Amino acid sequence: MSIMSACVIIPARYSSSRFPGKPLVPLLGKPMILWVAELSSIAVGKQHVFVATDDTRIANVVESAGYTALMTSPSALTGTDRVAEASNFLNYDIFINVQGDEPLVKPSDILRCIKLKEVLPESVVNGFCWMGSTEDPCNINVPKVVFSESHNLIYMSRSPIPGSKAGNEYPIRYAKQVSIYGYSKKHLMNFIGFGRKSTLEAYEDIEILRFLDLGHDVVLFECTSGSLAVDIPQDAHKVESSLLERFQK
Repeated sequence: MSIMSACVIIPARYSSSRFPGKPLVPLLGKPMILWVAELSSIAVGKQHVFVATDDTRIANVVESAGYTALMTSPSALTGTDRVAEASNFLNYDIFINVQGDEPLVKPSDILRCIKLKEVLPESVVNGFCWMGSTEDPCNINVPKVVFSESHNLIYMSRSPIPGSKAGNEYPIRYAKQVSIYGYSKKHLMNFIGFGRKSTLEAYEDIEILRFLDLGHDVVLFECTSGSLAVDIPQDAHKVESSLLERFQK
């Protein structure tokens, strides 16, 4: 059996509506995009890590650190659209999308995504982890995940789901999305070929919902707990604290 080839593509745009310049925000003195690139390289090797961006400032930082930047259109609708565009420059069996605002991503979770995609080549793969006791399930910046007992995605929302008819304020645990995705080239071409955001995708502003409208199975895998993304400027301090804790262990 031949070994499937895999790469990581990190989508990074400068003009984020909630946090302009987010990929270059310094975390412990290092631009966030380099934290993500370095952790991704532990999983797949530096030569298989690519940053898909529309901004020369990001490209210059990435290339100065020895990584490859792929210039993509400023009109890309989502990070996955940007990954799809970048994939046209590359020849791999598996394309892993690691969002550029996940500086605490675990290389072992990236490898887990690759392994699952090898087993399920016809499915899209996405990570999740359980929310911690101090995290607010009503935080609209954190997509919550509902999946079947076989870990197939049913729905994802910025609202606190699932609900309870019994009136309990919250279920025992909420699951949240971790922005590690696994696709084939076919998945990416179908995604970008849709030509627009699907209705639910646009409403929730959660791009993976487009795959459900396209009829693709999305299978979820559990990631290491403690995932924190930088969605807004206030998140940077929390992530820096978590990075420091990691170094002190």
